[in-house]
Amino acid sequence: MSTTSGTGLSKIALLAALTCVACGGGDAPEAGVAVVDSPHVALLTAGPVSDAGWYAGGYDGLLMVRDSLPAVVSNQETKTPAEYDEAFRAYAGEKYDLVFAHGFEYQDAALRAGQAFPDMKIIVSGGDTVTANVIPVLFSLEDAAYLAGIAAAGMTKIGVLGMVGGVQIPAAEDVFKAFDAGAKSVNPSVRVLQAWIGSWDDVSAAKEAAVAQIRQGADVVIHDTDAASFGVFQAVREAVAAGDTVWAMGMNSDQNQIAPEVTLGSAVIRVPQAFLEVARLWRAGQLGGKPIFLGMSEGVVDYVANPAVAERIPQDLVEKIDQARRAILSGELDVPSSSSIRGAPAGG
Repeated sequence: MSTTSGTGLSKIALLAALTCVACGGGDAPEAGVAVVDSPHVALLTAGPVSDAGWYAGGYDGLLMVRDSLPAVVSNQETKTPAEYDEAFRAYAGEKYDLVFAHGFEYQDAALRAGQAFPDMKIIVSGGDTVTANVIPVLFSLEDAAYLAGIAAAGMTKIGVLGMVGGVQIPAAEDVFKAFDAGAKSVNPSVRVLQAWIGSWDDVSAAKEAAVAQIRQGADVVIHDTDAASFGVFQAVREAVAAGDTVWAMGMNSDQNQIAPEVTLGSAVIRVPQAFLEVARLWRAGQLGGKPIFLGMSEGVVDYVANPAVAERIPQDLVEKIDQARRAILSGELDVPSSSSIRGAPAGG
């Protein structure tokens, strides 16, 4: 359950009664009933957990943590920096132990909260600064995007690809650079169009951008957005219905089932698995003072081909993708990335 905090989070106790779920060996307790010794774990998202992508993966991870530790959990959708600060304060007031702030946009608020509430551990997905209790978790999505670029270049008939991005932040730029590099490793002359819509969740803007790229000849379109991804899939579906040969590609989660008839594959972050691993590190007292890197070698990041269209993918292209995957895992292939982490590493 996701609750928008447009009216503030001062009534966090009531909110917790509505959104917190504890699980262990039996049935969940009644709303508002505390579970002795169960850790309290929260998730903050800046968009809806129904996006079938980034936020949905975070919510699934929260539920996995709930079921596996077990834990009392709560999810909040927060839209503005003021709401970020208020959410952190409210969770600290309710003695939450671990907060997943699922997005780079939470970095500054997390640092303020981390200084004010040193007993609360805060995980910032895609963050760039580390302190004793504010820990970035970084996913090497660039590796999966590189493989997606190989797939796209191998399937384009025209030699034009499209990329629709949300907010132009360094992590998203790195993903697009990697996609471009993967595509050009197959065909150096391939043309890659790029558009930033300034929002993670604006479906109409994403559709408009994808339509514009398709009109310029793009016959494979990938995105790096959240709920806005539905606009990209819709644009591709409509182009195919009109007689064009166009492919969509998913990002962040396995989105192959959103539009299976027109989707080549997805560059995937297995966020639930990552969140559970982080929660286990916290429970073992091994979390703090250093960033967490999770990628292909940990089984968290990969390119997942869409099985529904497998018969339409040339075998030599499948082999190229597999070869590149092995090269990344072995360290032979270094995918372009410019991410950096600030803050002096401290003890665990």
